[in-house]
Amino acid sequence: MKADGAPKYDLEERTEVFASDVRRRVRGLAMTVAHLEDAKQLVRASGSVAANYIEANDALSKKDFVMHIKICRKESKESRLWLRLLDLDGPISDERGRLAQEATELTNIFGAILRKSE
Repeated sequence: MKADGAPKYDLEERTEVFASDVRRRVRGLAMTVAHLEDAKQLVRASGSVAANYIEANDALSKKDFVMHIKICRKESKESRLWLRLLDLDGPISDERGRLAQEATELTNIFGAILRKSE
């Protein structure tokens, strides 16, 4: 918590937790050919969100920062797509719903950062 009582949001940690949670979700899947390909893409996209946010924090210029935040937003949106595709053959799991919600929230956060940065 911050000194004023508001929760502290560490976006670097949040993106890392998202990537970790995605990996846990993927480990529980039946590995059909479709799941294997979609899972690979999901793992890459979710990890890219975290990695690019770290890069944005260490950006050498404003232009570099904006570019990495744009990639974060793009990869968050892509993660949401792969999450939807993983559950095409059955009911949407609570975990998939939670991860999709987190991907949506991250997309919105990165969009807000971009609007303030440009």
